[in-house]
Amino acid sequence: MMNLQLNCETVRKVLIGFIDNEVRKAGFHRVVVGLSGGVDSALAASLAAEALGPENVWAILMPYRTSSPASAEHATMVVRALGIQHFTVEITPMLDAYFAQFPDADQMRRGNKMARERMTILFDHSARLGALVLGTSNKTELLLGYGTLHGDMASAVNPLGDLYKTQVRQLSRHLGVPAVIVEKQPSADLWEGQTDEAELGFTYEEVDKALYLLVDQRYEVSEVAAAGLFDEKFVRAVARRIQTSQYKRRLPVIAKISSRTIDRDFRYARDWGR
Repeated sequence: MMNLQLNCETVRKVLIGFIDNEVRKAGFHRVVVGLSGGVDSALAASLAAEALGPENVWAILMPYRTSSPASAEHATMVVRALGIQHFTVEITPMLDAYFAQFPDADQMRRGNKMARERMTILFDHSARLGALVLGTSNKTELLLGYGTLHGDMASAVNPLGDLYKTQVRQLSRHLGVPAVIVEKQPSADLWEGQTDEAELGFTYEEVDKALYLLVDQRYEVSEVAAAGLFDEKFVRAVARRIQTSQYKRRLPVIAKISSRTIDRDFRYARDWGR
């Protein structure tokens, strides 16, 4: 009933072709990627290096003062292994200057601001380098809305968006991403000690199985619960997260006034006119 096992070599070829095709048909030959030291950005960079050549992949490391030193170490490990271009932009000065005006900001506001600050840096350097921003959000994060709108969820092209987190790990092992990166506790590194699974309240392995049944297999919540594989309260909570985060996965809704409205009646393929 649940089959999250990938044919990794086939998926590798598909995603390499996807990156090469989508980048080049948009008129580019380079990408920029925010390299966090986590498995998602490491996998995205690895695929891009194979698709476009390491000389055409620019990794930007964007630490904050509370970032784990291991994050920078792991990001540097990926840079060296792939031979890609890289540089570091420290985001502490701009974040601290902003929050000096709003010292009562909670962790959510600070985390969102960090994610958006990093994405503005990526898009700025995409313009400088003539490159597209490569996305690193996986299917689990996108379905749960576990990401920042116009922050880490933003990109020009995303090779990982149809891979669950557990599948990201599978493919990363296949591509030779260092085990220390693949196996470590996932974290957006937004504050000291922060981990994804502690914040979410469940493991990726557990939620991926539930998401697969609800989304890929189109099971109803009652059917998943009746199968006895998960607690019904957990399944309903996952389904609710999918529904309430739908707005993050769509373009901003436009009020319909004319006969042809963008993203409603005026809809063309991404490469229309090229």
